[in-house]
Amino acid sequence: MTTNNSVLLVDRPRVVALIPAYNEERFIGGVVLKARDFADVVIVVDDGSSDATAEIARAAGATVVTHECNQGKGAALNTGFRKARELEPTVVVTIDGDGQHLPEEMPKVAAPVFRGEADIVIGSRYLEKRSEVPLIRILGHLVFNCLTNAISGTSITDSQSGFRAFSLQALQTISFQSNGFAVESEMQFLAHDYALKLGEVPITVRYQGKPKRNVFAHGLAVLNGMLRLVGQRRPLLFFGVPGLLALLTGLSWGLWVADYGHIQTLASAYALIGAVPAIIGVLVLFNRLILHSIRGLLLELPRHRQRRLI
Repeated sequence: MTTNNSVLLVDRPRVVALIPAYNEERFIGGVVLKARDFADVVIVVDDGSSDATAEIARAAGATVVTHECNQGKGAALNTGFRKARELEPTVVVTIDGDGQHLPEEMPKVAAPVFRGEADIVIGSRYLEKRSEVPLIRILGHLVFNCLTNAISGTSITDSQSGFRAFSLQALQTISFQSNGFAVESEMQFLAHDYALKLGEVPITVRYQGKPKRNVFAHGLAVLNGMLRLVGQRRPLLFFGVPGLLALLTGLSWGLWVADYGHIQTLASAYALIGAVPAIIGVLVLFNRLILHSIRGLLLELPRHRQRRLI
């Protein structure tokens, strides 16, 4: 699958490798050089690095797009997707710039897209025992896998993997609202919402040295991003549960107050206490219905645009 980057072959599928990078001068050159062996174009989005990431990536042969300041992985992927759309590739493969992923596994990750079996393919470190994953990461991934699978309506074994492949349809359909590392989880929501086919293939991950980010802080950032995702993409769940609880609490207080014949006194203070959560619950439930309707209309916009183009 090796090609010369200076000559794009028109008689074969075009592969674009997309690498979001932030302060990765130590590894980015080698990742780009290896990725060029398996892609026609390598795009590096330098997300406001303070080191020589952009210069090294450019010297290694990548097309570099630079953010003036650090905006987060989701924003970097949005920028890279916009750049990739200009090329209209058959497949876009995202790979991390820290050297954890093996560029030689790119053909394997992209293969289900080429075969028409999937629109989004996740390279999973858990499908086969190929990687020595630290225990703390295994536990964190297990939690996020369960949460993401339960809430998104899709099911995969590695919701946090950054090694992925996207079909042209997926590339043209999705964009990310998450700026940070919850973007991988958001992809499952998007796949469910836009009926994109998901697939998984086993990959190998190499952990080299200490993590650049604190594992616990990283986990909390992902969790915070997931809570935002639930509010944005599952308003029925996010607002419905607390709204229903508040309404039931208010009604319970109301039933107690209503038992005037038994207690022979009008508990006006309790009546006011019960009215507050009941009113809040009703307002929240109406709010969830409105947001759910708005979300449905927003989901229809891309499909409507596609029908108009056809």
